[in-house]
Amino acid sequence: MDNQAITPQAFSPDASFATDAARNLAEKISSGQAVVGVAGLGYVGLPLAVEFAGRGFRTIGFDPDAERVRRVAAGDRSMDGVSGDVLHRVVREGLLEACADFARAGEADIVFICVPTPVTTAKNPETKYIEAAANALAEHVREGQLIVLKSTTWPGTTQELVQPLLERSGQADAPGFAAGRDYFLAFSPERIDPGNRTFTTSNTPVVVGGVTPTCTRLATLAMQQVCEQVHPVSSPRVAEMEKLLENIFRSVNIALLNELAQLCDRMGDISIWEVVEAAATKPFGFMPFLPGPGLGGHCIPVDPYYLSWMARRYDFETAFITLSARINETMPHYVTEAVMRAIAGLPVALSEARVLVLGVAFKRDVADTRQSPALSIMELLTRRGVQHLAYSDPHVPEIETPDGLSLASVSLSPEALRSFDVAVIVTDHSAFPYAEIAEHVRCIVDTRNALKDIDGDREHVMLLGGGDF
Repeated sequence: MDNQAITPQAFSPDASFATDAARNLAEKISSGQAVVGVAGLGYVGLPLAVEFAGRGFRTIGFDPDAERVRRVAAGDRSMDGVSGDVLHRVVREGLLEACADFARAGEADIVFICVPTPVTTAKNPETKYIEAAANALAEHVREGQLIVLKSTTWPGTTQELVQPLLERSGQADAPGFAAGRDYFLAFSPERIDPGNRTFTTSNTPVVVGGVTPTCTRLATLAMQQVCEQVHPVSSPRVAEMEKLLENIFRSVNIALLNELAQLCDRMGDISIWEVVEAAATKPFGFMPFLPGPGLGGHCIPVDPYYLSWMARRYDFETAFITLSARINETMPHYVTEAVMRAIAGLPVALSEARVLVLGVAFKRDVADTRQSPALSIMELLTRRGVQHLAYSDPHVPEIETPDGLSLASVSLSPEALRSFDVAVIVTDHSAFPYAEIAEHVRCIVDTRNALKDIDGDREHVMLLGGGDF
């Protein structure tokens, strides 16, 4: 099939499909009668479930976290990543339900798998959550169902891992039960950007690749019900690879800026922030990226290792990509060394120094701490002998550090700020009182250029990539 966008009109109820199962499912989707299932109600699955329910589709969410299921079923307005009012409305109207197991999976005509895909300690893909979801669904897979994997993963996962698991039990035991004829299977990678209020589930284009052309057409039709633009590709492997490209593109460019930031610090008289601002005036052939204290979230720190693992199966080394990931992983160490130098320059013993970490979420104005560089920096500081460590984050009221230290976010009153020797700006939340931070803290390590608009003396500010870090 070609890869041009397919219009909704192509999926009229009398469109030509090879099987009754495909025709019936297409008609259900087009008429809004399809029941939607979402396996995993996290930062990807919950917005998708709410979007379908908000469009009038009866939707069932599946998640093993009983507390999350309780909150969703109660229409908890404080759930992250969705409009609290919309969530409350669709639950009240009976359009969205939540379950802690897959017993009702057979009710769904479409099931989206939206589960975590981390890496192991050896930096290999950890697919146990995909396997668990596929195994659970295999007990309920039936004729006419569409299964769509959305979790970021290595090229081949849909056909080499998920498909065999789905076809090993349930109706799949029947002779000849096949994807593309009896049930349908596709991959459509998530494109959620936590905290982004401009691009959401509905207006962010998505990619779809099915095991067969029929699978692609049905998955495209399903996604068109909630997404303005759907781009079909020739196979799940293409869709799986393009998702890795999206995130690795960012990883390698951020690594470039992190390396240049360190060079600027070594040179001493060039600010990488001014360099990027100047380069960004070029209207073509340049896209601005910024340095930082390290990468966070699920995708960017993880995806290079999914690709490098797969590449080794083909006796190929992704040297450039892996090197970029390693550069980004060194940044918490680089920041930690700067904090240690800052303490050494003050009239205070290391054991008595009070250090404040500003921001523990992995990005601005969200509550998500997954893979946050702040947690690594805090662990490293503790190992180096910092005994009085605190943090402040308006979105994260309490945390447990990797070494088991339980902390609560501190308020940023002038009195509190004056009590700290060093503050490290790791996440540049818009709610932070930067002018007061600059005024009251003795020394500031700024990894985000968050104080760029603050006037006054900057002798006590160490800026990452600013030439004096």
